[in-house]
Amino acid sequence: MTKTKPENDVLLIEIEDHVATLTMNRPAKRNAMCDELLDAIDAFFSKPPEGVRVVILTGTAGHYCSGLDLSEHVARDAEGTMRHSRNWHRVMDIIQLSGLPVVSAMFGAVIGGGLELAASTHVRIAEPSCIFQLPEGRRGIFVGGGATVRVGRILGADRMCEMMLTGRKFGTEEGLALGLTHYAVGEGEAMPLARKLARGIAYNATLSNYMMIQAISRISDMSRSDGLFTESLAAAVSQTSADAEEGLKAFLEKRKPVFR
Repeated sequence: MTKTKPENDVLLIEIEDHVATLTMNRPAKRNAMCDELLDAIDAFFSKPPEGVRVVILTGTAGHYCSGLDLSEHVARDAEGTMRHSRNWHRVMDIIQLSGLPVVSAMFGAVIGGGLELAASTHVRIAEPSCIFQLPEGRRGIFVGGGATVRVGRILGADRMCEMMLTGRKFGTEEGLALGLTHYAVGEGEAMPLARKLARGIAYNATLSNYMMIQAISRISDMSRSDGLFTESLAAAVSQTSADAEEGLKAFLEKRKPVFR
């Protein structure tokens, strides 16, 4: 069954076979992020439609997301700027930790807030046209959507500092080497691979998907001993579930498991 939203929406939503495809739809702005688009993404992940197990996030008209729409920038005092930044953090956290695996199909601009958005997703696929950049430092501002945490952990603080100081752009192959993307594919191949991977992820047990999303990033924040204990808790919950029993039974019977 396929459900869609009107084409004039800033976020197009299509649902088919447990996979929701979210398309950022501001083609004249290279899908730059505005409050309306951020609110639409927030609304989806805050209350996902029933039956959705995996999300694909992508853009339209040749671009993923070119970051914050500076043409809609409004003057804010320090408190207003902080609150705006913290709202971005909240929405990026919802994307990363909602419990739904998110696959990014990327092409064109993956810049500034667009890179922050991509870094909050779990699987990233890049076509040859991708440009990864954090240009804020060249505009007299600082990142505010979580880049210092998410992008910084991918690149390391030293590499990210250089990237911001110089406004350096990375292409797809460089992005692959640095970890900004997990897959480098040919032109027009990001969405087909995203759909293939999403279908495979949707076939996993929902509890094990949830555990991977919730536990792994948190364990990376913990001390070694706390992380190992948390891993044991996650293992105990997942390995005593009905899906684990089905997975073992299917393995012994040499068939594909049928999870809930």
